[in-house]
Amino acid sequence: MTTDQDEFSLPSTPSPNLLSDRNQAWRPSFWRASHLAQIDFANLPCPRVFGQDDVHHLNPALTLWDIWPVQLDNGDLVALDGGSLWVMLSAPRLPDPDERHNMARMRLLLKSEAGWQDCGNLLPDGYSPGSREWSGSTRLNPATGEVTLWFTAAGRRGEAKPDFEQRLFHAVGTLDVTGALPCVTQWRNLTPTVANPSQYYADLSITQGVPGQIKGFRDPYWFRDPLDGAGYVMFTASRASHLPASPYDGVIGLAKATDVDGHQMFELLPPILDAFGLASEMERPHMFVRDGLYYVFWSTQSHIFDARFAKGPTGLFGMVGPSLFGPFEPLNGSGLVLANPPEEPRQAYAWQVLPSLEVVSFLDFWGLKGGDIHQDSALKQAQFAGSIAPSGHLRLDGARTSLID
Repeated sequence: MTTDQDEFSLPSTPSPNLLSDRNQAWRPSFWRASHLAQIDFANLPCPRVFGQDDVHHLNPALTLWDIWPVQLDNGDLVALDGGSLWVMLSAPRLPDPDERHNMARMRLLLKSEAGWQDCGNLLPDGYSPGSREWSGSTRLNPATGEVTLWFTAAGRRGEAKPDFEQRLFHAVGTLDVTGALPCVTQWRNLTPTVANPSQYYADLSITQGVPGQIKGFRDPYWFRDPLDGAGYVMFTASRASHLPASPYDGVIGLAKATDVDGHQMFELLPPILDAFGLASEMERPHMFVRDGLYYVFWSTQSHIFDARFAKGPTGLFGMVGPSLFGPFEPLNGSGLVLANPPEEPRQAYAWQVLPSLEVVSFLDFWGLKGGDIHQDSALKQAQFAGSIAPSGHLRLDGARTSLID
């Protein structure tokens, strides 16, 4: 098998009336081993090595990971009198950090001149249809105070044992800034974002994968296309099982809103990016438009590449194209935008590039100094941060990127 074969059997480039014609489709842009092979491992684009002074726990009892901002409809950050609003996944701080995924809740945060403040759980207890709340995106309408949340419901509420089924949902709340800290109240209109008939994407009620390489149908990100004003969500997914098979079957999926605000169910579309034969996950995808170009970014971990064909660091990757539907080409030739330092290859993850080109992430395992967390449980517990990582900035020049210290 190579990454240059067994592609989707879909018609070619879409016509202008693509989205009104269900019989039309497009070929996704592929992320291939030949792209990843262009990485210069001697000159990786890396931030500095983080240390103890970079670990700040807002709540010592909680682990935090997977950060994203509350954004305006155009992707800009919400600016309140008190600062900006953010969401992170949270769980009790546990001896085994991996267990956090089995009890994840979304947490609202406020960033101001005074620093970061914890505003509590975003959703009420028992509101989510899943047994855990996984990542998504959040939008505020400042004129009405209406907050729309797209998120991943992992598992099923009340299940005896957490599994890896993932479903996309959205809900609407109201921002309340009358108290000492902001909160979102009056949650309503909980709606499945899409139905997945498994035409394009794996049905995770049937096939869920195994720990360390689970299948995906998660991480919805809201995007308003300035070209036509239509709303979309992109998401992390895995190929449908009836397509050519490989455990390395990660794609970035797409769905189109059927109403202007994205409050009804969406129309499921084919994927826009495909890593078939190369990587099993393209996590936390997100997009913005700059200088007329569409930039899409995602995070991928080193252990989910097919090492028979290519290797890559844990890092932030991206592509650029002329439209939401591509065709896309990898940034910097390889797709790599930012990598963890070789001496600390696990120090951060789940990067998001903001329209301002600030890059945010969470601090994962720091200060390992070559230690193996899979062989040393004490090291794993001691060096897991579960906190907000120092941010960085990018410079963009067409299909080239660089880090700004």
